[in-house]
Amino acid sequence: MLVVDGDAQMRRALRLDLRANGFRTVEADTGRMAMTLAACRNPDIVLLDLDLPDGDGCTLITSLRRWTATPIIVVSARSRERDIVRALEAGADDFVSKPFGAAELMARMRAVLRRRGTVAVEPAEVITSAFALDLAGHRAFSGRERSEVHLTRLEWALVGQLVRRPNRLVTYEQISASLWEQRVEPDRNLLRVHMGHIRQKLEPEPGRPRFFMTDAGAGFRFEPHPHERRVGIARQPVMRIGSANASNASRSSGSTKPAAMVASADAANRWR
Repeated sequence: MLVVDGDAQMRRALRLDLRANGFRTVEADTGRMAMTLAACRNPDIVLLDLDLPDGDGCTLITSLRRWTATPIIVVSARSRERDIVRALEAGADDFVSKPFGAAELMARMRAVLRRRGTVAVEPAEVITSAFALDLAGHRAFSGRERSEVHLTRLEWALVGQLVRRPNRLVTYEQISASLWEQRVEPDRNLLRVHMGHIRQKLEPEPGRPRFFMTDAGAGFRFEPHPHERRVGIARQPVMRIGSANASNASRSSGSTKPAAMVASADAANRWR
């Protein structure tokens, strides 16, 4: 959880309440710091005050909403209707007025997480019209023949971040923090080189990518195409939702590919 508040005592009180309820926290006392931590740490929820030393909280909400769908709950002493409406219209998910009870805040947080579906099953496999990924087994198959291709450790890490967040921008800062597990200035040129290698291996036309897109100056996103029959992200291993003969088909054909790759046509219409 990212706590954004200019008041050190309020940050401490929230930290104690959150940790007592099993949440881990990071803290920011300015909007600028909050933007950096949101990009690097990818919190489950942002709790923020509207009165920040370096600007207005609603401006921060608007800035966050340009690139992340992370739930935002405003925790503020401003309780006038116009302040609440302005925060919600800027993109906040809920508003809690100070002073507040810890039980109320926890209940509102759980409700926001339920509505957003934050607790989700990790995708097991990804199949598109151009390539297939076995995320658990770290195996990649490309082209109509589904020829196996090798992705390096860094390429897998980058691909994994993107396909687990379809149609969402993953910033250079988020990628850098995940790959090197430290706060460093992202080497954008290096990340672009890795993305170029990924496109060479997975995209039908690397020079005109269809799936792994660049947001200039910001980062990358994975864009599956819902109109294509064989595109989707499995919410459980495809072997469980494909045809009953998938496993047998894989074994009888002597294929070394996962059964999901053999049964992808049967399973495609069940993907979301």
